[in-house]
Order: sequence, then structure tokens, then C-alpha cells
Amino acid sequence: MIDRAYRVYCYWRTHGTSALQQLFYRKLARKLHASSDSMSEAETSQKTALQLSRARFESLAPLLTYSIPASNIRRISIVTDSVSSGSLFGGVGTALIFSALLANEMGAQLRIITRTQRAQPENINHLLDLYGIKLKEEVQFKLAAFFDQKYELDVKEGDVFVTTSWWTTAATLPSVPRESIIYLLQEDERMFYPYGDDRVKCEEILSNKDIRFLINTKLLFDHLTNDGLSNIASNGAWFEPAFPAAIYHPRVKTTTGKKRFFFYARPHNVRNLFYLGIEVIERAIALKVLDTEEWEICLVGKDIPAVVFDGGYVATKFENLSWSEYADLAGTIDVGLSLMSTPHPSYPPLDLAASGAVVVTNRFGNKTDLSEYSSNLICADLDRDALVEGLRLAVALSSNTQLREQNYRSNRLVDDWQQAFSGVIKNLSKEI
Repeated sequence: MIDRAYRVYCYWRTHGTSALQQLFYRKLARKLHASSDSMSEAETSQKTALQLSRARFESLAPLLTYSIPASNIRRISIVTDSVSSGSLFGGVGTALIFSALLANEMGAQLRIITRTQRAQPENINHLLDLYGIKLKEEVQFKLAAFFDQKYELDVKEGDVFVTTSWWTTAATLPSVPRESIIYLLQEDERMFYPYGDDRVKCEEILSNKDIRFLINTKLLFDHLTNDGLSNIASNGAWFEPAFPAAIYHPRVKTTTGKKRFFFYARPHNVRNLFYLGIEVIERAIALKVLDTEEWEICLVGKDIPAVVFDGGYVATKFENLSWSEYADLAGTIDVGLSLMSTPHPSYPPLDLAASGAVVVTNRFGNKTDLSEYSSNLICADLDRDALVEGLRLAVALSSNTQLREQNYRSNRLVDDWQQAFSGVIKNLSKEI
């Protein structure tokens, strides 16, 4: 029972709530359609080692492909779990932007292959329109669900596959030429897991010498290459994400006139340290670092539980925002707290700094100072009191409107995705 609960937990943490719900409904449907005799037999029958392994790592099922003749128009296929509105933030959005720009550079068609949910074209249109990207060729959509053994995915010579996680990479590797794969790696994904089978399988993919890697930020690239992944040093490149000023900029507040505090709240993404974060906020409120008479506390994320802070204060929750809604909110924030217990700076601190806020985040490994991006980013040790002190500094800086504005105007964040990817895409288009 404990093992089953742990497997569910690992699946949830890796693939998210909606994918877990779909998996539950599928398994329930199978049981409902089975007779009681066959159910009993299934419960008692023995399974081979291969069957057990496949059942445990169902999401790694290889893409089911067949070959078609080559054509004049090439394809860039992005392989991801979902492009639903709830998934289309940070890393998935970056992968779509990169794939669209690469497709345009190569005069290729963009194909979006999803593994858990059927794609919603309107979400893709919203994202590309927001960033002013117009595809030169018509986009294709294909559901290649790992739980479905009936779909077929056509492949042809010259296809390029952009994978977005170690598990989508593992599913793509057996099915297409390895040199056609670009693994867009945006976190040290080994850190998603405790030491065990998941981590070992992840590290096996990260150590692959036959595929190209594209790493989100030099900070993460340095961490990975200094941690023994020499294949990434030789077969990898890095880029810095972009924050266009048309999207990320200060907005005029239309609320009660209180200052606004932002906490990135994702309790089911353990690396975001939700529970440490609410302890920090609780302490900051108790010490009047955040005086709730002056500050509106905003919890922004997904699956946020009801939280009552010191003095009975109930924070405002923002969940399942569209990208434009999120950007609008970011532009009204004065101080943010966003934690990430990995080497990557993560997007929310950079989003907020690009929008004029002062942000506190944590140190981790070689992530010790983010002032190279913005002087409005404050790093503190992963400790409740150190983070509270970081908030004290952030509140003081946010109140110094002249210095805060000066820091904002002096941000060193890239502000154009074409610029962010220009060198990488130019090199890739010559190689692949």
C-alpha cells in the first residue's frame, strides 16, 4: 500500500494533477469494463519483470511511429506532456517559443505532439500572438498518449524532435534517429526525485552522448557540466530567457491602495518549498515586516490550500491564470518571494524583476547571487530567519522608489526571444 501511494505521489509530482486524474479515470474504466472473474484473475496472476517495469514507468512508452517519404518541407516536432492553459507556463512556453522560431528559421512546419492531453490550438495561438510570433507554415497537432497503443505517428527523413523532459526524451529515443533530438533541459531534473529508480533513469537520459542539449541559463549549464555531465559540455549550448517589455512591465494598481506581496505557491511541486514559504510569510507578518494593514498577500500558483496567517489574515489566491493575466498581475507586485530548491533561478523571480518588483529567492549550489540579472533580486540562504531578513531588505528597497526604479531601468534581462535564441538557432539550423 505504501509503495502504491509512493508511485502515485511520484507520478503526480512529475506529470501534474490533470495527468494523474486522466490516469485514474482510465484505470477505473478498465476495472468497470472487466468482469468480476477476470478482475480476480488479474489481481492474482503473476507478472513478468518486463511487465512490472513497464507498468511502473508507463509514461516512458516509446512513440509509435511509421515512416513516410521525405518532402521538401521539414518538420520540427515538439514532444511534451500537455499544452493546456494550466501547463503553458515557464518551461513549456519556452519550448514552444523556441520550436516556433526554429521552424521559421528552417522554413519548417511545427508539429506539437502531446503525451497526456489533446492539444488546444487556441492556447498555442494565444502564446504566439502574445509574443508576436507568426508561423510561416501551418501548425500540426498530434496526441501520442503513452497509455494508448493504437495511435500512429508518421516520421520522415529530416524531422527534428524537441523533447521537453527526461521522460519525453526517453520515449522519443527508441523511435527516431538520435541525432534528430534536441533535449531542451530547463532544470536539473534528477532533483525531482529521491535517490531511487526514477533518479537513475533520469540520469541515464541526462548522460546520453548521442543527442543535443539546449540548457535554460548559463547558471544551470555550469551546474550540470561541473557535476560530471561532460556530454552536455560537448553536445550542449545554453541561452538566457527573454522578458519582452511589452509583456513584463509595471502596471497601475486598481485595488485598495495596499502594497502587494507575491508568493509563488505550488504545494505539489516540492522544489518550490511551499511549506517553508508560508512559514516565512507567517513570521514576517508576526514581526510586522509585512504589516497586513499595508500589504495585500497574494498566493499565486496551483492547488493552493486554504491558509490563515497570523492574526487571522486570509491571503488572496490567484490560480490557473492565463499568461497575459499572470503578466498583468506581476506588473502590480511590489515585493515577491519565490523559492526554488534547485540551481535554476526559475521564472517567477525573473518575471517579477522584469515587471518592476523587488524579489527574494534562495541560494542553492552555484546559485548564490542573481544581481547579474537585476539589482532588485535578493538571494538569501535556505533558512526561515534568513529569508525573513531578505524580505525586510526587500520591503525597504521597494519603499525607496528612486532606487527601485533605477534598479529596474538597469535590469540586464534579455528582452527579446529572437535575440535570446539567435545564436543557438543559427548554429542548429546548420547542423541538423
